[in-house]
Amino acid sequence: MTNHAEDFSLAAALRATEGWDDPDDLVDDLDTDPTADRADRADRADRADRADDDDWESGYADDVALSDPTTGDLDLAARHELRRVAGLRTELEDITEVEYRQLRLERVVLVGVWTEGTVADVENAMAELALLAETAGSEVLDAIYQRRQSPDPATYIGRGKVEGLREIVEATGADTVICDGELAPSQLRNLEDRVKVKVVDRTALILDIFAQHAKSKEGQAQVELAQLNYMKQRLRGWGGNLSRQAGGRAAGGDGIGGRGPGETKIETDRRRINDRIAKLRRELKVMKGTRDTKRQERRRNQVPSVAIAGYTNAGKSSLLNRLTGAGVLVEDALFATLDPTTRRTQTPDGRVYTMSDTVGFVRHLPHQLVEAFRSTLEEVADADLIVHVVDGSHPDPEGQISAVREVLAEIEAGDIPELVIINKVDAADPLVIDRLRRREPHSVAVSAKTGEGIAEAIAAVEADLPRPRVEFTALVPYARGDLIDRIHKDGEITALEHTADGTHVTGRATEALAGELADFAV
Repeated sequence: MTNHAEDFSLAAALRATEGWDDPDDLVDDLDTDPTADRADRADRADRADRADDDDWESGYADDVALSDPTTGDLDLAARHELRRVAGLRTELEDITEVEYRQLRLERVVLVGVWTEGTVADVENAMAELALLAETAGSEVLDAIYQRRQSPDPATYIGRGKVEGLREIVEATGADTVICDGELAPSQLRNLEDRVKVKVVDRTALILDIFAQHAKSKEGQAQVELAQLNYMKQRLRGWGGNLSRQAGGRAAGGDGIGGRGPGETKIETDRRRINDRIAKLRRELKVMKGTRDTKRQERRRNQVPSVAIAGYTNAGKSSLLNRLTGAGVLVEDALFATLDPTTRRTQTPDGRVYTMSDTVGFVRHLPHQLVEAFRSTLEEVADADLIVHVVDGSHPDPEGQISAVREVLAEIEAGDIPELVIINKVDAADPLVIDRLRRREPHSVAVSAKTGEGIAEAIAAVEADLPRPRVEFTALVPYARGDLIDRIHKDGEITALEHTADGTHVTGRATEALAGELADFAV
């Protein structure tokens, strides 16, 4: 058996390379090359198809940083994967579509009552309610509001407005009505009876958002506690299922087998809710003990703490990422982050302090949330400095400032030193920024997105940190380098000189550190 090599032909080899730069030329040449046989034509067409399939871009030309994703990036991706899509519905048009069943957005109509303020105030309030509804996973179809001295005690809005609301619901096909206020159980029931769709109030809407975004065990327990406290007062609005389980004539003639324990359904539900509330409070008490232990450790070491507070979606998490590189979740949505995040950072001269991101505030923040999140809000109440972040691009930044300070006063944090940081200057009106700077003299204008003003903000935070109280002058031997390191971390150095006998240092220190430096005082 012998090996037989095919005769080499330069013309055939050149024809094989034709069309490599442009796949379309391979096909075009088939019609112009008279020497191509059937096999050659098939080979060229096959290579043209493969070239078309391989026409892709690697993406390396894009200006994207090839780095590991942060925990915030992963959380945001997971949240978007669960986002419900508008226009898709659960109803099946054909039995063959059972495998393609999809979730749908709730279609809602917003209702508000205007009791005080200007037209701009009520429009801002309705716009905020629309953002809350969209964050909760709804599609806003329409919004109405009514000017009244006080909400109607029976239906929240007047009789004529109820009829108009019912017509809007029927015309738009809405399945939910959201009211901009906290409604009594009777108001909810009366509205549902007349409008014939589900009615929720502002408090239930915010609780629903918190339930979606709570991730930690403590945050989920706090949200559940707030929801149960809200639900317990509204059991009477659940309809006729709460009738007494009685027998005999009281049971409508059911007779034998119809006699119950004598406890009403509403009493059974309320008892179970109370039991669950008691259990959640015990669990939160244990979690609070863990948080207090960590806080006491920082107090023992006298580490200054800075709390970032502000209105929801003002850019607190973005600012924390910019100042400390925390990598927490950032999303253009209301109440995007609920779980507090604390990061350790330091000043250029080596002083260590902590910076904590807290839950956002909102006007008329439900009382149940303030009570449930009190242990989390203690991070703000126990801070040495509050960084109050304000959205400079919001239509009513002054209203946001007032709403945040009301909550700070409620949690007894009104006397803590405050630094106002006006965020989003890249999207804000310069005249509004100037107005806010005049209103708040102790403020800094920044953009957490572009980095503008961040250096000035860091300098302002460090200037407002509590300073060590005890002044000292010491000659520390070189063998005690640990003391010099602690002075850098926990103290403030005014002058430092290396001599033949040791390090001559002057500055301010905490009482505990000053006591250790007393042996080397000069």
